[in-house]
Amino acid sequence: MEKVQGEMEIERWERSEDMSDAEKKVIQETWSRVYANCEDVGVSILIRFFVNFPSAKQYFSQFKHMEDPLEMERSLQLRKHARRVMGAINTVVENLNDSEKVSSVLALVGKAHALKHKVEPVYFKILTGVMLEVIAEEYANDFTPEVQRAWTKMRSLIYTNVTAAYKEEPPGESSDSSSKVTEPSTANLTRCRPTKSNAH
Repeated sequence: MEKVQGEMEIERWERSEDMSDAEKKVIQETWSRVYANCEDVGVSILIRFFVNFPSAKQYFSQFKHMEDPLEMERSLQLRKHARRVMGAINTVVENLNDSEKVSSVLALVGKAHALKHKVEPVYFKILTGVMLEVIAEEYANDFTPEVQRAWTKMRSLIYTNVTAAYKEEPPGESSDSSSKVTEPSTANLTRCRPTKSNAH
């Protein structure tokens, strides 16, 4: 029974709902406050992800043996990955009105994780859920039911686009194509930087 419910949930997640212009604006406004503390929020998200779902650490040789959250917090490699994750999300948020750009950015992330890193797609659903938890707690005053609904659509958008790459090429299926995939090409995805979403 539990497996069937899980499959239904994944199926529901694979259908991304369209966001209204108002919802996109809500996400950009909330994100501008979150992104002001980019690295700290990113580190909080990853630490909670790894503490609550330790099996996810298997994909990270630099900190897979770390158990102590304080040790994780001090890890330069974890901080670097946190900045990369937050930078990718920032690029998506900044380009919510350009669906092709959003798809291409998230496809790069998906392909790198599917082919190069061999990460199981379910971890993206878990990570985006943890992201929402952390943001909702740290920015509780901003996280009204309206904001929650918009971010739930954002979470689905990220998951749907990233995992689309897995349908094209399941993890470990092709050794040839893995050599063609590079890290999401861009220095602009690898560090926290000022957001443009404040400009209206």
